Amino acid sequence: MRHESPDGAAGLRRHLPDGGARPGHRLRFGSGAAGIERLEASLVGEGFATHRHDTYAIGMTLRGVQTFRYRGEPRHCLPGEWHVLHPDEPHDGVAGTDEGFGYRIIYLDPSLVQEALGGAPLPFVADPVIGRRDADPALAAWLRDIDEPLDEVERLTLTLRVVRTLVRHSGMRNPSAWSSPRPGGRAPLALEALARVRDLIAGDPTVRHTLTEFEQVSGLDRWTVARQFRVAFGTSPTRFRTMRQLDLARGLLRNGVPLAEAAQLAGFADQAHMSRMFKRAYGLTPARWTAALA
Repeated sequence: MRHESPDGAAGLRRHLPDGGARPGHRLRFGSGAAGIERLEASLVGEGFATHRHDTYAIGMTLRGVQTFRYRGEPRHCLPGEWHVLHPDEPHDGVAGTDEGFGYRIIYLDPSLVQEALGGAPLPFVADPVIGRRDADPALAAWLRDIDEPLDEVERLTLTLRVVRTLVRHSGMRNPSAWSSPRPGGRAPLALEALARVRDLIAGDPTVRHTLTEFEQVSGLDRWTVARQFRVAFGTSPTRFRTMRQLDLARGLLRNGVPLAEAAQLAGFADQAHMSRMFKRAYGLTPARWTAALA
């Protein structure tokens, strides 16, 4: 088990690659687990275009000034500060100075948050920047050694640590409310049924399933599936499928598969279609994303 001692930006900064003043993006994925990705990034010059992903993103700025637009407002995240992005919320990312900026980040599947909360609504952190004094110092331990594998116990521990931060900085202050009935007497989410829809899509995202199939596998009507899926998992079934296609495409690209072939194998109409979806999800084209990994 990882020792969760406090560690701030100064302790983590040495792990970032030295990008110098060379323009461009540098990305490096660390070790993850089911539903968890860890990434380190450095950026000088051109930023990330407006994009949105279907995971929670919680990261610490380690170097420079990270600026981004979120829910219509400009935000600034300084070294030692954290930023929290909700699933499906559009945002961009640019350097506030010529120095560029660097950060490490955890991407967490909303389904893990749902499991931890026992079916309560996903917490929403309205102010995406968490100051140094308000941050959980133990979270930095999970960014210090991102290449170290995560076993099942650590996967659970990391999830709970992130969920604690989300709950603390959202309006969901009372843990006892995590499993309470919905306001207005609404029934709780049909999580087991919704999970079957989610698993059907994730099992083979190259297949475009019909609403009838969703009804059959879940036992719910299509309107309930559409409403509750977004509440449970932070995005629509259609976008969830697109993001799983992009997961396939990213894996193929990292293994050197050409763009056109990766698009076909991931179930996109063509390379242009994949490129459009890719940039909307990650703020970079597939070619620039692949180059940033080099």
